[in-house]
Amino acid sequence: MGGGASKNSGNPGGNEENLEHAGGQLYVSLQMDCIKHNRELVPHVYGSVPLIGLWDPSKALAMEREATSRWEISFVVPPNHETLEFKFLLKPKHSGVPCIIEEGSNRLLTGGALQGDARSASFRFTERDETLEYRVYINADRVSPVDLAASWRAYQENRQPSVVRGIPDVSINPIDTTCLENASAASLELELEHYEVPPPASCANSGTYYAANTTETPRSLRNGGNFSSSSNVNITKSFMSKALRMNVADDSIISEGSEALPPDLEEMQAASGVESKSVGTHLSLHKQDSPRGFYVDRGVSSSPRLNRSGSSLKKAFPAASGAVAAAAVADHMHGPKEDGQLAIVLVGLPARGKTFTAAKLTRYLRWLGHETKHFNVGKYRRLKLGLNQSAEFFRPDNQEGVDARNEVAALAMEDMIAWMQEGGQVGIFDATNSTRKRRNMLMKMAEGRCKIIFLETICNDEAILERNILLKIQQSPDYADVTDFEAGVRDFKTRLANYEKVYEPVEEGSYIKMIDMVSGQGGQIQVNNISGYLPGRIVFFLVNTHLTPRPILLTRHGESRDNVRGRIGGDAVLSEAGELYAKRLANFVNKRLKSERTASIWTSTLQRTILTASHIVGFPKIQWRALDEIYAGVCDGMTYEEIKKNMPEEYEARKNDKLRYRYPRGESYLDVIQRLEPVTVELERQRAPVVVIAHQAILRALYAYFADRPLEEVPHIEIPLHTIIEIQMGVTGLQEKRYKLMD
Repeated sequence: MGGGASKNSGNPGGNEENLEHAGGQLYVSLQMDCIKHNRELVPHVYGSVPLIGLWDPSKALAMEREATSRWEISFVVPPNHETLEFKFLLKPKHSGVPCIIEEGSNRLLTGGALQGDARSASFRFTERDETLEYRVYINADRVSPVDLAASWRAYQENRQPSVVRGIPDVSINPIDTTCLENASAASLELELEHYEVPPPASCANSGTYYAANTTETPRSLRNGGNFSSSSNVNITKSFMSKALRMNVADDSIISEGSEALPPDLEEMQAASGVESKSVGTHLSLHKQDSPRGFYVDRGVSSSPRLNRSGSSLKKAFPAASGAVAAAAVADHMHGPKEDGQLAIVLVGLPARGKTFTAAKLTRYLRWLGHETKHFNVGKYRRLKLGLNQSAEFFRPDNQEGVDARNEVAALAMEDMIAWMQEGGQVGIFDATNSTRKRRNMLMKMAEGRCKIIFLETICNDEAILERNILLKIQQSPDYADVTDFEAGVRDFKTRLANYEKVYEPVEEGSYIKMIDMVSGQGGQIQVNNISGYLPGRIVFFLVNTHLTPRPILLTRHGESRDNVRGRIGGDAVLSEAGELYAKRLANFVNKRLKSERTASIWTSTLQRTILTASHIVGFPKIQWRALDEIYAGVCDGMTYEEIKKNMPEEYEARKNDKLRYRYPRGESYLDVIQRLEPVTVELERQRAPVVVIAHQAILRALYAYFADRPLEEVPHIEIPLHTIIEIQMGVTGLQEKRYKLMD
């Protein structure tokens, strides 16, 4: 059935003198494999020195099960060892039953190589006149005494009992003032601002940003730098002639305004023959001379599109693993063709949080691995029609304004569908879409091309609406050049009243209604005709989102002993520097969250994070198995140099694709993201501050989620030791601060 295999570098005998002189050793692995293996029999090895020293079956060494049908035993011998004579035997699990010794002569091992003809191991069962054969493999690698000592030390340390074994998964320590007073050696003598350091240039914004600024740029602008009157405009007009003969006002997402015209857009439009004008009455307000009105697109989702030649090669599956990948395969195989692409169409009056909800949903789906883009119709309107349309532009009886808004909405929808046909999976269509006629137009355009789910946001809280209106005037490019703030508020409220006159709630098709959900307290969510894995995940996510501002603090555990040695994984305790950081972190948390007694501390189940949190008192502490470090499998406890030396193929595979690389019997970053999904959803649901004490790979994935970083960047995000990353989540977007408590 099979023969023996020997892996040796060169001639062992010819190198014995060099190996002995260099102090090298041979790490020998013996393996047996048989798919018909009887589970009641355990493979053993017995023989001469240096393996056993006795030909006594009762003293035989048991082999360890490595897989369903494979067993292995390993040992270390000198390269010039005397010939090792041995045999395999099968030993029943129950005593009193005789062993079965392999047929044939004894096996001989010299210098890590089998002597004689390679053969399988045959075991004869006389009672049932049957012979069972196992394939035999041998692997011999030269290792240095230093490597052996390091491996043994790591093995011994991993066998040591955890020092945090008795700590429950959920605990709270009462505030001990004497403990805080006696921590002077680790106290932070300066104000917290003195420990603040600038985040890397590629990190999240340190100031307020407007969510709609990051949405998709019109295709015609990306392709040629300006709108093309001969392509996209003609396309949208063909849809307009079929579906847009209406006399009621609809919007192009006023409340989700995104980005003002770039300084040179008027020249670009003039060169292309497209007139930059506002249909209706301009605001009779003074403009500022400063460049305040120009909002720069951060470039998210604005990379060049795929070539048309590749449009038939759809990316049917997300860049993901686990449940997301399994669901994508099932939907692709069993669902309707158009279900492969999903359009989430926002519906709602201005200032209801549509763009913020759309941005959060886009970020969540991208992080899970789905190709997702956010198309904001207000951005299209400003780039095509110019700035400073007053409330008169949005009157329901202004037919010219209605037609212009419908035209840019159709243009954005056509861009989104074209992107889906080139491989996109989920498009977020961000506009008020306040009438049935507008929604019917969108459904007609999507028919047979993608599945539409309407997402309607309803808010009846006057305090929240007033806050949103004020933020709109402060941040929206529509009011960037307005100097009279009160006049801007009056104009926007008039615009809002124009929408309310013709607003029609969603009652058709598949839809999700979020009613008074933005505060995170109460409210309700209604769903109709929603099915499938991804729509279900979207509903679950939306149920747990809100706009309540609160800080999330991310930090790695204090330096561990394995960090000092450069070893990955493991469950080591803290080093002296790590212990000092744990005390300083407690001091920091006490100062930063002294007025936030509802905050909580989250750690992994590994002792280095639990010990880092041990000095923090007065807050609940929760251990999450999902926050454990990425599992390195067989590489756990090794250094990267050891992996490079002993497993060069694995080292190169990880180097070439750190995102998708999975350690042997371990995890990849995509695996980590899947197990972190419940953590991110719970972080979204929390209304109080949370301190997450975890590990480098874990915090890279979490930070990428909040900062909306591409998946390919996740394994390379900088998360230094002894540094706190504070992320402020709220209606104004994401802000980041970093505090370095130790060098």
